[in-house]
Amino acid sequence: MPLDAFPAPRRLTRRQALAWSVALCAPALAHAQGPGAADRPLRVILPLSAGSGADGAIRAIQASLSRALGQAVVIENLPGAGGITGTTQLVRAPKDGSVIGLVSNNHVVNPHVYPSAPFDAIEDITPITVIGATPFMLVAHPSVQARNARELIALAKAKPGVLNYGSSGNGTILHLGAAMFVDQAQLDIKHIPYRGMGPLMNDILGGQVQLGVVAVAPAAAHIKSGSLRALGVTTAARVPSLPGVPTLAEQGLPRCELEGWIAAVAPAGVPPADVARLYHGFKAALTMPEARDALVAQGYEIKLTPPDASAAFFRSELARMGQVVKSASVKMD
Repeated sequence: MPLDAFPAPRRLTRRQALAWSVALCAPALAHAQGPGAADRPLRVILPLSAGSGADGAIRAIQASLSRALGQAVVIENLPGAGGITGTTQLVRAPKDGSVIGLVSNNHVVNPHVYPSAPFDAIEDITPITVIGATPFMLVAHPSVQARNARELIALAKAKPGVLNYGSSGNGTILHLGAAMFVDQAQLDIKHIPYRGMGPLMNDILGGQVQLGVVAVAPAAAHIKSGSLRALGVTTAARVPSLPGVPTLAEQGLPRCELEGWIAAVAPAGVPPADVARLYHGFKAALTMPEARDALVAQGYEIKLTPPDASAAFFRSELARMGQVVKSASVKMD
């Protein structure tokens, strides 16, 4: 039944209209699961630690996803081995649409740095949707005598082996983001791996490490206060929240484009009807202003690519990250 079939309040807002439309969709989504299935929680395996960016993203939309699907949504953090521990549990989960996973860039990086992982990153999962993506940027402590990437390249070439950059861990996407820059610019800069984004940010701010590639959202306030210096963003276009920061491509580094994305996936073999139901559940959830606003506030651009396009994206990114790992000679310690 169309939305306008219901009597609307005299001052129905866009937010209220969206809420009504989702309320109408929820029973249909629940019915598509079959009798009694809506009483079972949807288990979401997150192969990352609590407090990570992906963790914050899924928790921001958890309540809205539950409303959209008409069932409880339970998030289970299973970190370890760069995401391999949780993903192993995911691919072995029931193939009935009751268990999904939330993965990030590391899913397509891990096969190249952990070749002995007990699953295939493409064949053993079914993409549901790429939910969103967040930009990265190359930053420096203010003591580094460079105002942009071009000046940093000149400085690093004049002082080979003197500068250093930190990452959130060896083989992580932030490591690869920095390694892409170092490799393309042909620089001699030492890598210092940390255990997560938090310790990395703390030490760049404190000057214990000079450079790093970090997510824009948590670093933007430090850029504006002057406690960090932005040298370039890794996206194809400038970031609206920091319009004065040029892209790395603008500065002669076209192969440094990178975003931090999150995607919902199911184990391989889940029926297409369940994949479609889950995809439409995410779409309905993210029409709810509270979910969309919360995700945008964390720095994500909403994508919601359909399953087929998401599968093509996974294959493309797997191949691209393989080239990055190879050209930058990324190895696990």
